[in-house]
Amino acid sequence: MNRRQKTLMTTLCAALLLIAVVAGALLIGEERIATNFEIRNAPPSLEHPFGTDWLGRDMLARTLKGLTVSIGVGVIAATASAVIALVLGMLAATMGKMVDSAITWLIDLLLGVPHLVALILISFTLGGGLKGVVVGIALTHWPSLARVIRAEVMQLRTAEYVLISRKLGKSQWWIASRHILPHMLPQLLVGFVLLFPHAILHEASISFLGLGLSPHQPAIGIILSESMRYLTSGMWWLAFFPGISLLMIVRAFDILGENLRKLTDPHSAHQ
Repeated sequence: MNRRQKTLMTTLCAALLLIAVVAGALLIGEERIATNFEIRNAPPSLEHPFGTDWLGRDMLARTLKGLTVSIGVGVIAATASAVIALVLGMLAATMGKMVDSAITWLIDLLLGVPHLVALILISFTLGGGLKGVVVGIALTHWPSLARVIRAEVMQLRTAEYVLISRKLGKSQWWIASRHILPHMLPQLLVGFVLLFPHAILHEASISFLGLGLSPHQPAIGIILSESMRYLTSGMWWLAFFPGISLLMIVRAFDILGENLRKLTDPHSAHQ
């Protein structure tokens, strides 16, 4: 298959996987995650494919609901981060050297700090929870995309049709909205798809460390953190199935983002 066919196939598989997870979480009743000591610590079976935990809760239901929470956090945070990158990238390329220098310095500063460290600091400052995680991810994942958008806008500024519009007296806002922004939409889409799996992983990471979502929410990071104390008892399914499910979601969208990036790249789009 060529690049377009691979991208279409990957998009279809990722969309089906996403729909299956969300639909499964919505269709499963609350009784599946209710406490039932009669079936606690049950290994995987036909009735409970992912087994049950120490409280008798079905791990398949908990995993699907946890993935849905992580997906929701990832979508919100990746969208906010992509919007920040678009705004700052365009400002850096169009508002003069002083603004460009300030935004470039901020990009270099954030790229020099590990994402997880900055995310933990921001989330802890905001008191953790859903708000802290979303704001932390949104404020730490935009620099790489902003740098790409800035470079693209710098090239578009010297394009012939942009120079003609400027000579015809068109305003900076008109040029940005009619000429530059439409060219940025593919980059923005690719950036969002690539940010999405990183957002999910980082949300799971800080929730695992106890600095993210509330322990009462069935997030994957919370499930993995709770299962650690039972692994030495041989209850391997408590961490294996949620972990492999998270890995499948992240890997699917990582491959999709990489194929979209290569498809928008003129040097590899023809492959």
